Amino acid sequence: MLKFGSKHDSNIVYKCTVRLLEDTEILECEYKPHHKGKYLLEYVCQQLNLVEQDYLGLRYVDIQDQRHWLDLGKSICKQVKDLDPVLFSFRVKFYPPDPFRLKEEITRYQIFLQLKRDLLHGRLYCATNEAAMLAALILQGELGDHDPEIHVGNYMSELKILLKQTETIEDKAMEIHQKQLKGQSPSQVENTFLKLACQLDTYGVDPHPVKDHKGTQLYLGINYAGILTIQGSRKTHHFRWPDIQKINYEGKMFIIHLNYNDKKHTVGFKCPTGAACRHVWRCAIEQMLFFTLPASSDAPTVSGGGFFSWGTKFKYTGRTEKEILEDSGSPTREEPSIQRTSSLRRKASSVPATPSTPLQPHLGYSSLPRSSHSDAGGSRMESSNSTGLLSGLDGNPSQGYSDVAALETVSEDQEAMGASKLRTTVLKDDSMDRFSDYYFRDSFEHSSSESQLIDSYRGYETTNPSHRSSRSQTPLSHTQVDGRICLPNTTHSLQANVKKPRKFNVVGAFIPTLIIVTIFVLIATIIMLETDCELFGSLRNIPEMVSLRYQFYEPIKQYFRNKISIFF
Repeated sequence: MLKFGSKHDSNIVYKCTVRLLEDTEILECEYKPHHKGKYLLEYVCQQLNLVEQDYLGLRYVDIQDQRHWLDLGKSICKQVKDLDPVLFSFRVKFYPPDPFRLKEEITRYQIFLQLKRDLLHGRLYCATNEAAMLAALILQGELGDHDPEIHVGNYMSELKILLKQTETIEDKAMEIHQKQLKGQSPSQVENTFLKLACQLDTYGVDPHPVKDHKGTQLYLGINYAGILTIQGSRKTHHFRWPDIQKINYEGKMFIIHLNYNDKKHTVGFKCPTGAACRHVWRCAIEQMLFFTLPASSDAPTVSGGGFFSWGTKFKYTGRTEKEILEDSGSPTREEPSIQRTSSLRRKASSVPATPSTPLQPHLGYSSLPRSSHSDAGGSRMESSNSTGLLSGLDGNPSQGYSDVAALETVSEDQEAMGASKLRTTVLKDDSMDRFSDYYFRDSFEHSSSESQLIDSYRGYETTNPSHRSSRSQTPLSHTQVDGRICLPNTTHSLQANVKKPRKFNVVGAFIPTLIIVTIFVLIATIIMLETDCELFGSLRNIPEMVSLRYQFYEPIKQYFRNKISIFF
């Protein structure tokens, strides 16, 4: 096997930053050229004391601002080769249909943190009453029992919990917090939050902006149940995994092949860019395989894209949900303790906040513990069960496939919405009666925290070029990289203490390839025209070859023969 590169490449150490679900916490990690994505995910989970890692993942944003999930089966360097600095976000990738089937509470706590983020960024779509209930549970978990001496006036107005936080929602949330949640511990509050959140239609949905065949703006949501289409404030279609025969893409077109009621349907949606379409396709394939395959060994190599997409292939890596649930062995360790961190943001600051303290060399590899949240509302007491706090979720019933024929493949020449407009789109609808105070927002662009983190890193490198990291030929010791860094919620920049993988040189690779191909073609042409081998007889008699021989090859050969004869 040919290997291009220095023999010392195995000693190179790259640095990257991983942002955790709490915006105030990051991890500084290291990896080598041969390390795959699984290595980095396992390292992060080890630092967080997490054993159940199958539902989690690492996400990054490329130089075109397109989000990607880190492929666990591929080299890290190859996936982030153009990034500088290298930044990952630790997120829940596969939302479990029933979070209470997870074996450890510390894993459910990560799901809870992710859902709080989804609520803040508008991805967890819910009505006013549901939003107030979820906000009240967060207040109880963060502030403890209501204390009239401490929590005076509209104490929720200073905090940012919801994307669209109105006075109506704040009043309802504070009323529930004061009257219905007294005495509940953080663990009880989190369990109630999970019970309510997992029943919402948009639980586990990360919406992708698309257009239908009419050019109408829609949003695709992909989760454990299938693919949802959302228009305005309504869920218009729900394509369930058992009804989906095939998923592929062609250019910017994301195509779903359905088999419903013994009839085949093809539904197409146009994405803003080809890269966005590939991302939607891959997300859909991964979700479908994870939640439907009986075993990862049954995972096929899936091909997507047509002729012009060069047939992108994907091989699923990791266990499936069925394998995880059938693994009945209980954890061999004691239930780890959870150190909960206050993550409420002030309304005055941007949402979400960005860590401010630059990672100085003496801080970049420190081992600082997670800060424990103190109970601002006094001691918490054990309480009775919290069932009955919210009677029934009045979510919209999804439509069936009665009008599936209305969704057809969109033609390529239809006008696409500009990317700049998509990055600032907020879903609005004239008929949002029950959602008048709280509406759904698309998350086409990566979350504000990821954007601000990237901007702050790049800004710091621009103003401080001396701090830009170079590749180190000497591996660092393990004690230098363990531990998390807790940062305050302010607005300065982070130092990019990150190793930059070697970039691919297009010109450097194209010119040698062109020379080699040209030489090979010339040698093959000379052999074919100068030998009497019967193997090439039919090729030599082709009219194009005959013309090539007598118009170009023979005159050129005679020219060089005359030049050579002068010297001999």
